[in-house]
Amino acid sequence: MTAAAPLKSGRYATRGASWALLVLCFVALFGVQRQIDRETDMYSKINEVLYVRTGTTLRALCLGNEGLMADIYWTRVVQYFGRGHLEGGDTKYQLLAPLLRITTDLDPQLIIAYRFGAIFLMTNRPVGAGDPQSALQLIRRGIVANPDYWRFWQDIGFVYYWELHDYKSAARMFSIGSSRPGAPFWLKALAGTVAAKGGDLQTSRFLWSEIYRHADTDAVRSTAEAHLATLKARVDMDKLDDLLESYRTKTGRAAQSFYDLHSSGLLSGVPKDPSGVPYVINPDGHAALGKGSKVDLRLLQ
Repeated sequence: MTAAAPLKSGRYATRGASWALLVLCFVALFGVQRQIDRETDMYSKINEVLYVRTGTTLRALCLGNEGLMADIYWTRVVQYFGRGHLEGGDTKYQLLAPLLRITTDLDPQLIIAYRFGAIFLMTNRPVGAGDPQSALQLIRRGIVANPDYWRFWQDIGFVYYWELHDYKSAARMFSIGSSRPGAPFWLKALAGTVAAKGGDLQTSRFLWSEIYRHADTDAVRSTAEAHLATLKARVDMDKLDDLLESYRTKTGRAAQSFYDLHSSGLLSGVPKDPSGVPYVINPDGHAALGKGSKVDLRLLQ
């Protein structure tokens, strides 16, 4: 018993010394980490330099490891963007486009770099770079490298639609993408809707006619019919507005109803919308849908 007691107390002493040493190490590590953080912050602006501006040079140095190097650069893109996002302020993301260029030069099939990189580029500052033109260039390069990937056409269409408000170009991109392998039917529908929003009613009618012609479900066919009816009504009302203006010029007064235009020989009868309800003249002198019409003009919005 007397020999065991010193042995037991020795173990406790050793354990206590170990714990004390561990605590001291954590304290020392905390101080070292703070110094590293200070130095990292001090040189962070200096480190935001690209010594290689394109992936072509790097590909020659990779010795067959382009994929690995592309993953490394993509990680750097995410870190660079994430740091700028967390820091806030007036971050300009000047290296974002060059970093993405290098990444996709190294691996032209790295889909995620094109798609998420375009989001980083086009999103308005201070959240993103606010550079939709660079986003377009990036996605175009993705299309060249991956011509049958329909989602790139969707992505480039959204840049035109949301950031540049170029509805005609957006509709054209969606339409082209809808013909790519595996593209869903709704991409053509989206092209038709956007074309109408941009005022290109002829293109919109063609696209919705194609959707109706190739519809494989009643729901798709009904949706196409509704859009075609709305487009026809819009075209009808534009033409009627022209006739109303002609009547005003000819008679010197505004028409009270379309019977006036019929009596003057400008119309062969009272015009009706696609649902069979006669058009009316609004108090502002423009053609409008009559009460009870089943045409939904909100489909053009």
